[in-house]
Amino acid sequence: MHFFANWKGLTVAHKRYQQQKPNVAARVALVGVAACALVASIGMGVASGVSGAPEGIDSFGIAEQRAEASESSSLATSASDTAVVETSSLQSSAPRDISAGIADIEAEEEAARLAAEQAAREEEEARIAAAEEARAAQVEVVVQEQEVVEENTSSLSEVDWSVGKDAFVAEWTARIDAYLAGSALAGQGATFALAAWENGVDPRFSPAISNTESSKGGSCFLPYNAWGWGESSWSNWTDAINAHVAGLGASYGYSLTYENAAKYCPPHAADWYNKTLAQMQLI
Repeated sequence: MHFFANWKGLTVAHKRYQQQKPNVAARVALVGVAACALVASIGMGVASGVSGAPEGIDSFGIAEQRAEASESSSLATSASDTAVVETSSLQSSAPRDISAGIADIEAEEEAARLAAEQAAREEEEARIAAAEEARAAQVEVVVQEQEVVEENTSSLSEVDWSVGKDAFVAEWTARIDAYLAGSALAGQGATFALAAWENGVDPRFSPAISNTESSKGGSCFLPYNAWGWGESSWSNWTDAINAHVAGLGASYGYSLTYENAAKYCPPHAADWYNKTLAQMQLI
Protein backbone atom coordinates (compact mmCIF):
# COMPACT_ATOMS: atom_id res chain seq x y z
CA MET A 1 0.00 0.00 0.00
CA HIS A 2 2.66 2.30 0.96
CA PHE A 3 4.64 1.66 -2.21
CA PHE A 4 1.55 2.10 -4.29
CA ALA A 5 0.78 5.37 -2.70
CA ASN A 6 4.26 6.65 -3.42
CA TRP A 7 4.18 5.59 -7.01
CA LYS A 8 0.82 7.26 -7.45
CA GLY A 9 2.23 10.43 -6.01
CA LEU A 10 5.15 10.34 -8.38
CA THR A 11 2.83 9.86 -11.28
CA VAL A 12 0.79 12.90 -10.33
CA ALA A 13 3.90 15.04 -9.88
CA HIS A 14 5.22 13.96 -13.26
CA LYS A 15 1.98 14.95 -14.90
CA ARG A 16 2.09 18.38 -13.27
CA TYR A 17 5.66 18.87 -14.48
CA GLN A 18 4.69 17.97 -18.00
CA GLN A 19 1.86 20.49 -17.81
CA GLN A 20 4.05 23.27 -16.46
CA LYS A 21 6.91 22.71 -18.95
CA PRO A 22 5.20 24.45 -21.90
CA ASN A 23 4.30 27.38 -19.65
CA VAL A 24 7.96 27.92 -18.70
CA ALA A 25 9.05 27.79 -22.33
CA ALA A 26 6.42 30.31 -23.25
CA ARG A 27 7.59 32.60 -20.49
CA VAL A 28 11.21 32.30 -21.65
CA ALA A 29 10.15 33.10 -25.21
CA LEU A 30 8.15 36.07 -24.05
CA VAL A 31 11.12 37.48 -22.13
CA GLY A 32 13.32 37.10 -25.23
CA VAL A 33 10.85 38.97 -27.40
CA ALA A 34 10.60 41.76 -24.86
CA ALA A 35 14.39 42.08 -24.72
CA CYS A 36 14.64 42.30 -28.49
CA ALA A 37 11.95 44.94 -28.57
CA LEU A 38 13.81 47.00 -25.95
CA VAL A 39 17.10 46.80 -27.85
CA ALA A 40 15.38 47.78 -31.08
CA SER A 41 13.75 50.75 -29.35
CA ILE A 42 17.10 51.97 -27.97
CA GLY A 43 18.71 51.63 -31.40
CA MET A 44 15.94 53.59 -33.03
CA GLY A 45 16.32 56.35 -30.39
CA VAL A 46 20.03 56.61 -31.02
CA ALA A 47 19.56 56.61 -34.76
CA SER A 48 16.86 59.23 -34.44
CA GLY A 49 19.20 61.44 -32.30
CA VAL A 50 22.05 61.06 -34.76
CA SER A 51 20.12 61.54 -37.96
CA GLY A 52 17.86 64.35 -36.84
CA ALA A 53 16.08 64.28 -33.50
CA PRO A 54 13.25 66.73 -33.05
CA GLU A 55 14.22 70.17 -31.64
CA GLY A 56 14.23 70.24 -27.83
CA ILE A 57 14.96 66.51 -27.45
CA ASP A 58 18.39 65.81 -25.88
CA SER A 59 18.92 62.45 -27.63
CA PHE A 60 21.55 61.59 -25.05
CA GLY A 61 23.44 64.90 -25.76
CA ILE A 62 24.32 63.89 -29.31
CA ALA A 63 22.31 66.63 -30.97
CA GLU A 64 23.89 69.33 -28.78
CA GLN A 65 27.40 68.04 -29.43
CA ARG A 66 26.72 67.91 -33.14
CA ALA A 67 25.44 71.52 -33.06
CA GLU A 68 28.56 72.72 -31.22
CA ALA A 69 30.79 70.82 -33.59
CA SER A 70 28.90 72.30 -36.56
CA GLU A 71 29.21 75.84 -35.14
CA SER A 72 32.98 75.39 -34.47
CA SER A 73 33.45 74.05 -37.95
CA SER A 74 31.53 77.01 -39.37
CA LEU A 75 33.64 79.51 -37.37
CA ALA A 76 36.87 77.82 -38.40
CA THR A 77 35.76 77.83 -42.02
CA SER A 78 34.80 81.53 -41.77
CA ALA A 79 38.14 82.47 -40.14
CA SER A 80 40.02 80.47 -42.75
CA ASP A 81 38.07 82.17 -45.53
CA THR A 82 38.73 85.61 -43.98
CA ALA A 83 42.47 84.88 -43.66
CA VAL A 84 42.57 83.72 -47.26
CA VAL A 85 40.75 86.86 -48.40
CA GLU A 86 43.04 89.15 -46.33
CA THR A 87 46.18 87.33 -47.52
CA SER A 88 44.98 87.56 -51.10
CA SER A 89 44.24 91.24 -50.62
CA LEU A 90 47.67 91.91 -49.10
CA GLN A 91 49.40 89.95 -51.83
CA SER A 92 47.53 91.84 -54.52
CA SER A 93 47.91 95.32 -53.00
CA ALA A 94 51.31 95.14 -51.20
CA PRO A 95 53.54 95.47 -54.30
CA ARG A 96 51.65 98.56 -55.44
CA ASP A 97 51.69 100.22 -51.98
CA ILE A 98 55.38 99.41 -51.28
CA SER A 99 56.41 100.60 -54.70
CA ALA A 100 54.63 103.89 -54.20
CA GLY A 101 56.18 104.30 -50.75
CA ILE A 102 59.68 103.62 -52.07
CA ALA A 103 59.16 106.13 -54.86
CA ASP A 104 58.06 108.78 -52.36
CA ILE A 105 61.05 108.08 -50.10
CA GLU A 106 63.46 108.22 -53.03
CA ALA A 107 61.90 111.49 -54.19
CA GLU A 108 62.25 112.99 -50.70
CA GLU A 109 65.87 111.82 -50.41
CA GLU A 110 66.69 113.25 -53.84
CA ALA A 111 65.06 116.56 -52.95
CA ALA A 112 66.98 116.67 -49.67
CA ARG A 113 70.25 115.86 -51.47
CA LEU A 114 69.68 118.60 -54.05
CA ALA A 115 68.79 121.08 -51.32
CA ALA A 116 71.93 120.18 -49.37
CA GLU A 117 74.10 120.56 -52.48
CA GLN A 118 72.53 123.92 -53.24
CA ALA A 119 73.08 125.08 -49.66
CA ALA A 120 76.69 123.89 -49.81
CA ARG A 121 77.25 125.75 -53.09
CA GLU A 122 75.75 128.93 -51.69
CA GLU A 123 77.86 128.63 -48.55
CA GLU A 124 80.99 128.05 -50.61
CA GLU A 125 80.19 131.01 -52.85
CA ALA A 126 79.61 133.19 -49.79
CA ARG A 127 82.90 132.05 -48.29
CA ILE A 128 84.75 132.78 -51.53
CA ALA A 129 83.12 136.19 -51.80
CA ALA A 130 84.06 137.00 -48.21
CA ALA A 131 87.64 135.88 -48.83
CA GLU A 132 87.84 137.97 -51.98
CA GLU A 133 86.54 141.01 -50.11
CA ALA A 134 89.04 140.48 -47.31
CA ARG A 135 91.86 140.05 -49.78
CA ALA A 136 90.85 143.18 -51.66
CA ALA A 137 90.71 145.13 -48.42
CA GLN A 138 94.12 143.81 -47.43
CA VAL A 139 95.59 144.67 -50.80
CA GLU A 140 94.25 148.17 -50.45
CA VAL A 141 95.82 148.50 -47.01
CA VAL A 142 99.11 147.12 -48.29
CA VAL A 143 99.12 149.57 -51.18
CA GLN A 144 98.54 152.45 -48.81
CA GLU A 145 101.24 151.19 -46.48
CA GLN A 146 103.67 150.75 -49.35
CA GLU A 147 103.10 154.31 -50.41
CA VAL A 148 103.95 155.46 -46.91
CA VAL A 149 106.89 153.07 -46.79
CA GLU A 150 108.35 154.44 -49.99
CA GLU A 151 108.19 157.90 -48.59
CA ASN A 152 109.75 156.88 -45.28
CA THR A 153 112.44 154.70 -46.83
CA SER A 154 113.59 157.53 -49.00
CA SER A 155 114.38 159.43 -45.82
CA LEU A 156 117.24 157.00 -45.00
CA SER A 157 120.65 158.34 -45.87
CA GLU A 158 122.63 156.47 -48.48
CA VAL A 159 125.48 154.18 -47.49
CA ASP A 160 128.74 155.05 -49.25
CA TRP A 161 130.37 151.83 -50.35
CA SER A 162 132.97 153.56 -52.51
CA VAL A 163 135.22 154.56 -49.59
CA GLY A 164 136.72 151.10 -49.30
CA LYS A 165 136.60 148.49 -46.58
CA ASP A 166 138.67 150.18 -43.91
CA ALA A 167 136.93 153.54 -44.15
CA PHE A 168 133.54 151.78 -44.32
CA VAL A 169 134.19 149.65 -41.25
CA ALA A 170 135.64 152.57 -39.29
CA GLU A 171 132.72 154.87 -40.02
CA TRP A 172 129.98 152.35 -39.22
CA THR A 173 131.73 150.95 -36.18
CA ALA A 174 131.59 154.33 -34.55
CA ARG A 175 127.96 154.96 -35.52
CA ILE A 176 126.75 151.51 -34.41
CA ASP A 177 128.64 151.64 -31.12
CA ALA A 178 127.01 154.94 -30.36
CA TYR A 179 123.60 153.40 -31.09
CA LEU A 180 124.23 150.29 -28.93
CA ALA A 181 125.79 152.11 -25.97
CA GLY A 182 124.44 150.82 -22.67
CA SER A 183 122.79 147.75 -24.15
CA ALA A 184 123.69 144.04 -24.04
CA LEU A 185 125.22 144.48 -27.51
CA ALA A 186 127.41 147.44 -26.54
CA GLY A 187 130.89 147.35 -28.13
CA GLN A 188 129.82 145.12 -31.06
CA GLY A 189 129.89 147.96 -33.63
CA ALA A 190 132.98 146.62 -35.42
CA THR A 191 131.46 143.12 -35.69
CA PHE A 192 128.27 144.51 -37.27
CA ALA A 193 130.22 146.83 -39.64
CA LEU A 194 132.59 144.12 -40.87
CA ALA A 195 129.77 141.57 -41.36
CA ALA A 196 127.78 144.19 -43.34
CA TRP A 197 130.73 144.86 -45.63
CA GLU A 198 131.36 141.18 -46.27
CA ASN A 199 127.69 140.35 -47.02
CA GLY A 200 126.72 143.54 -48.87
CA VAL A 201 124.05 144.46 -46.32
CA ASP A 202 123.06 147.87 -45.01
CA PRO A 203 125.12 148.12 -41.74
CA ARG A 204 122.05 149.51 -39.92
CA PHE A 205 119.73 146.60 -40.79
CA SER A 206 120.78 143.98 -38.21
CA PRO A 207 121.38 146.38 -35.27
CA ALA A 208 117.92 147.93 -35.81
CA ILE A 209 116.20 144.54 -35.88
CA SER A 210 117.89 143.65 -32.59
CA ASN A 211 116.05 146.55 -30.97
CA THR A 212 112.67 145.62 -32.52
CA GLU A 213 112.96 141.97 -31.43
CA SER A 214 114.85 142.06 -28.11
CA SER A 215 115.61 145.63 -27.05
CA LYS A 216 119.19 145.32 -28.37
CA GLY A 217 119.82 141.88 -26.88
CA GLY A 218 118.26 142.67 -23.53
CA SER A 219 115.55 139.95 -23.73
CA CYS A 220 116.70 137.14 -26.02
CA PHE A 221 114.37 134.13 -26.25
CA LEU A 222 117.39 131.89 -26.97
CA PRO A 223 121.07 132.41 -25.99
CA TYR A 224 122.65 135.26 -28.00
CA ASN A 225 119.65 135.35 -30.34
CA ALA A 226 118.73 139.05 -30.30
CA TRP A 227 116.70 138.95 -33.56
CA GLY A 228 114.01 136.29 -33.06
CA TRP A 229 115.91 134.36 -35.69
CA GLY A 230 114.21 130.97 -36.09
CA GLU A 231 115.19 128.51 -33.39
CA SER A 232 118.88 129.43 -33.43
CA SER A 233 121.18 130.02 -30.49
CA TRP A 234 124.90 130.74 -30.19
CA SER A 235 127.64 130.81 -27.60
CA ASN A 236 128.84 134.40 -28.22
CA TRP A 237 127.85 137.66 -29.92
CA THR A 238 130.46 137.49 -32.66
CA ASP A 239 129.14 134.21 -34.06
CA ALA A 240 125.55 135.34 -33.59
CA ILE A 241 126.03 138.69 -35.38
CA ASN A 242 127.89 137.14 -38.30
CA ALA A 243 125.21 134.45 -38.73
CA HIS A 244 122.35 136.95 -38.63
CA VAL A 245 123.88 139.46 -41.07
CA ALA A 246 124.76 136.65 -43.50
CA GLY A 247 121.17 135.36 -43.21
CA LEU A 248 119.75 138.80 -44.00
CA GLY A 249 121.90 139.08 -47.11
CA ALA A 250 120.91 135.61 -48.35
CA SER A 251 117.15 135.73 -47.59
CA TYR A 252 116.11 139.40 -47.45
CA GLY A 253 118.52 141.33 -49.60
CA TYR A 254 120.30 144.59 -49.08
CA SER A 255 118.13 146.61 -46.73
CA LEU A 256 114.71 147.08 -45.18
CA THR A 257 111.62 147.00 -47.40
CA TYR A 258 107.96 146.43 -46.65
CA GLU A 259 108.11 143.07 -48.44
CA ASN A 260 110.99 142.07 -46.16
CA ALA A 261 108.95 143.15 -43.15
CA ALA A 262 105.98 141.02 -44.29
CA LYS A 263 108.32 138.06 -44.68
CA TYR A 264 110.19 138.58 -41.39
CA CYS A 265 107.11 139.28 -39.25
CA PRO A 266 103.91 138.42 -41.19
CA PRO A 267 101.37 139.05 -38.37
CA HIS A 268 102.55 142.63 -37.77
CA ALA A 269 104.41 143.60 -40.91
CA ALA A 270 103.48 147.29 -40.92
CA ASP A 271 104.25 147.80 -37.24
CA TRP A 272 107.47 145.82 -37.51
CA TYR A 273 108.52 147.81 -40.54
CA ASN A 274 107.84 151.20 -38.94
CA LYS A 275 109.69 150.34 -35.74
CA THR A 276 112.72 148.95 -37.54
CA LEU A 277 112.85 151.87 -39.95
CA ALA A 278 112.72 154.33 -37.07
CA GLN A 279 115.69 152.61 -35.44
CA MET A 280 117.70 152.57 -38.65
CA GLN A 281 117.18 156.30 -38.96
CA LEU A 282 118.79 156.68 -35.50
CA ILE A 283 122.06 155.00 -36.48
